[in-house]
Amino acid sequence: MLAVNSSGDVTADGDQFDPRPRVSECATTFTGTDNSVSGARVVSPYAAARSTPRRLRPRFCEERHNGADGVRAHGAVPFPGRAATRGGTGGAEASSDERDGVSVSSNDQGTRTLRAGVIGLGYTGNQHLRGYQALPNVEIVALAGLEDAPREALGATYGVPHLYREWQELLERDDLDLISICTPNSLHAPIAIAALEGGHHVLCEKPLARNSVEAEAMVRAARAANRVLQTVFNHRARGDVSLLKRHIDEGGLGRIYHAKSFWMRRSGIPSLGSWFTSKEMAGGGPLIDLGVHMLDMGLYLLGDPVAVTVSGATYAELGPQGRGESASAAKHIVGSAFEVEDLAMAFVRFANGTTLQLEVSWAVYGSAHDNFGVTLFGTDGGAELNVVNYAEEDTLRLFTDVAGQPAVIAPRIPKNEGHLRVVREFVAIVQGGEWLHYHGEEGLKRAQIIDACYASAQQGREVLIEAVAAGVE
Repeated sequence: MLAVNSSGDVTADGDQFDPRPRVSECATTFTGTDNSVSGARVVSPYAAARSTPRRLRPRFCEERHNGADGVRAHGAVPFPGRAATRGGTGGAEASSDERDGVSVSSNDQGTRTLRAGVIGLGYTGNQHLRGYQALPNVEIVALAGLEDAPREALGATYGVPHLYREWQELLERDDLDLISICTPNSLHAPIAIAALEGGHHVLCEKPLARNSVEAEAMVRAARAANRVLQTVFNHRARGDVSLLKRHIDEGGLGRIYHAKSFWMRRSGIPSLGSWFTSKEMAGGGPLIDLGVHMLDMGLYLLGDPVAVTVSGATYAELGPQGRGESASAAKHIVGSAFEVEDLAMAFVRFANGTTLQLEVSWAVYGSAHDNFGVTLFGTDGGAELNVVNYAEEDTLRLFTDVAGQPAVIAPRIPKNEGHLRVVREFVAIVQGGEWLHYHGEEGLKRAQIIDACYASAQQGREVLIEAVAAGVE
């Protein structure tokens, strides 16, 4: 993987190592981009209130202002009263009709060029820019990020005409249709809710939020504004995963009754003392960082069954001792404590009887380098996906019987599209105009399961996911 460092250089990096925080003169606040500490204060997941941001005139310069945006508790939607039916680039309202009590857009976004803004300067921000640039029906209009060199470099690379230091200023533009959020986890909810209530469609990097309370607030904002909210699960777009999904859908494995999903790193903590190891800023450790990818991959391949219970365990053994840091770690230090787990396990039971075992780590003493994958057991076949150090070839094995004898198939792997496909599908959904089922529910479901994993680990017992989401477990 690649990332843009503070000098604007592209360097090797891990999937979760995208943001690069920087300390400003006010080290107790956190930025609206994935690169800095400044601008919007860090708030608790259960903060009681959130202020409505002041409406500024559009600024097409790099002037800086500070914001203080939190998130309401219990899923309440902040920013009441902002326009949510903006249509064309000029801001005209879109027509709509009512289906099942939900407004469904029928505007002109399927026929005109959509205008995009990207918030975040790290690896994922670069990938979103690349994805939009590849589409003839999208124009990249604005980019926000606090670090001068990466912002200027990315702006020049992708020909972005309007560059901003603060995400709040980018959202003040009234000519944007699409907003990509590529920032630290603590800013996903504040930025997304502001964007949705401003009438923008939102593509948000995983996880959707630090917890299900914030994720629910984002979903409610998307529904209220009738705008698309999508979570980036780019590993679905891998060639091996796509091939395996098609094989499953064609009945190649029969009924899948158990799955194992993992992402294990030997030494992969993304910088001790960075925002990644802050509970307040990240929401958790490898479970919310890598685990959400592998949970999604498992759910996607299983056909997204309803999760009922989970039994989880978390460990923090190496990180607190200063061990297990990635050799390529280059994050800015924002604190001294290791506040999250470095290893997590979970066992999920689904309503249809299927089970899923999840195992993720940033740091363990073991043979893994940077390995992830899925194992599936079905009534008519099995599959093993094993990816070592992000390999894209020779990663999949299918197990079956041939003439009554066990057989192993190693299929040719299609091209890995990753973020390119994610961005393309997001734009297609927006242009399709049927947004009823694209209000962020997938990301919310994953957040609820992750929350239940942490609750189970804390309580030392199996928990009901629905009860945890309702706040009664």
